[in-house]
Amino acid sequence: MNNYSVILFDLDGTLTDSKLGITRCVQYALDKLGRPERDLDKLEPFIGPPLQETFSSIYGFSEEEVSQAIGYYRERFKSVGMFENEVYPQIRELLAELKEQNKRLIVATSKPTPFAEQILRYFELDPYFELIAGSNLDGTRASKTEVIAYVLGQLSGVDKQDVVMVGDRKHDIIGANNTGIHSIAVMYGYGSLEELQPVEPTYMVHSTAELREVLSGKGEALGSGR
Repeated sequence: MNNYSVILFDLDGTLTDSKLGITRCVQYALDKLGRPERDLDKLEPFIGPPLQETFSSIYGFSEEEVSQAIGYYRERFKSVGMFENEVYPQIRELLAELKEQNKRLIVATSKPTPFAEQILRYFELDPYFELIAGSNLDGTRASKTEVIAYVLGQLSGVDKQDVVMVGDRKHDIIGANNTGIHSIAVMYGYGSLEELQPVEPTYMVHSTAELREVLSGKGEALGSGR
C-alpha cells in the first residue's frame, strides 16, 4: 500500500454531489437551444467531463452551438447552479484527517478554476487545499490530462510515485495514466463499473470510508483495478 504524500481530488462526483446544479444548467442550455430534456437523470453524463466534449458527443452540436450552449449553461450556473450542490458525507472529516497527516491536498477539475474556487469557498473546503487547478474560461486546459500535467508542473521535487488522483469518472483515471501517476476510482460518484474498470485505476473504492483506508495507507481497497 503506497502512502501517498500528494493527493489530487476531482470536484464534481468526488468531493461534492453536484448533480442537481449541473443537470439543471444543462437543461436550461438545451431549452435555450430548442432541445428540451425533462429527465435530469439522462443528463448525468455531463457530470465530470469538459462541457465541450459532452455537448459535442451527446448532442452532436457544432463548434458554434457548443459555444452557445456553454454560454447559456454558465448564465445559470454562475447565479444559482453552482450552489445546487452538497458535500458528500465524511468528506470534511477525511480532508481534516489528511491535513493533520501533513498530506498535500490539491483539487484537479475540468471545471473552470474561478468556479471551482467559488464552490470550495462557499462550502468552506478551500482551507484544506494548497492549490485549486481547473480549466481556463476560454476552454483551454479542459482535459483532465492537461489539468494534472499543470499540477505536476507546480510541484517541485515530488516523485510521481507519491502522487495519486482521486476521481469518479474515466477521465480522471485516463488523466492519471497519461501523466504517470496512480489513481483511485470512487464508485459513490457518477462513473459506473463498466466505465471505470476498463481504464484500470490503481484502486477502486465504494465509499468514503474505503477511500480513507487507502489514503491513510492502513488498508487495501476492494476491487483494485490493477
